[in-house]
Amino acid sequence: MKTITSANAPAAIGPYSQAKAFGNLIFTSGQIPLNPANGQVVEGGIREQTLQTIKNLEAVLKEAGVGFEQVLKTTCFLHDMADFATFNEVYEQFFLSKPARSCVAVKALPKGVLVEIEAIAVSA
Repeated sequence: MKTITSANAPAAIGPYSQAKAFGNLIFTSGQIPLNPANGQVVEGGIREQTLQTIKNLEAVLKEAGVGFEQVLKTTCFLHDMADFATFNEVYEQFFLSKPARSCVAVKALPKGVLVEIEAIAVSA
């Protein structure tokens, strides 16, 4: 098992790694819309927060040697399901291969953010 750490994604804010690789599978921890440079939540609404979350996820995947096209499944957490349509508008620009996905609304997310995304990917 290998630990994946990207300097281009926010450092973990708890006792976990950004991702783990086991064989050719990569399991990312949930990424939230933190600016990697300062660890602060990005300003803006669901659109801006989703974009930053995806950029952070991309950095972790890249460190593992994969991209969005190798993502098998994502799990997406929204603070408010009213944001679902806007979230999807941003999400679909990056996940062109349409991986399997679960998307649920939750009562609260770390640091009061609006979105969190985790992924499972496969390397060649």
